[in-house]
Amino acid sequence: MKELTKAEEQVMHIIWELNEGIVKDFWNMMPEPRPAYNTVSTVVRVLESKGFINHKAYGNSYVYFPVVDRKDYKNFALDKVINSFFDNSYEDLVSFIVNEKKMEISDLEELTKLVKQLNSKKS
Repeated sequence: MKELTKAEEQVMHIIWELNEGIVKDFWNMMPEPRPAYNTVSTVVRVLESKGFINHKAYGNSYVYFPVVDRKDYKNFALDKVINSFFDNSYEDLVSFIVNEKKMEISDLEELTKLVKQLNSKKS
């Protein structure tokens, strides 16, 4: 899977939210100040060339839809951050969050409960 630029991610989040649409739909969902319509159209073509979306043709109109699942991209992006910044260590990641983001003990306890629940479902 390829990494997306900020602009590509912004458009991709809209496409995931809508599940399908034309470029104008995506452009209309952009926050103000919106980029030029042609810019959004170019980003959509790039997303398609990267394999994140595909389209169905209806006459002269293209309806775009996601091919890559949002969850799959989240996993890819998180793995990249953990690998690039935390030497592939979840312990280093959690340590960073605790120290830099001032995570509370109660938050860590909730995470521990969640991990235990998820692990028990896998068994």
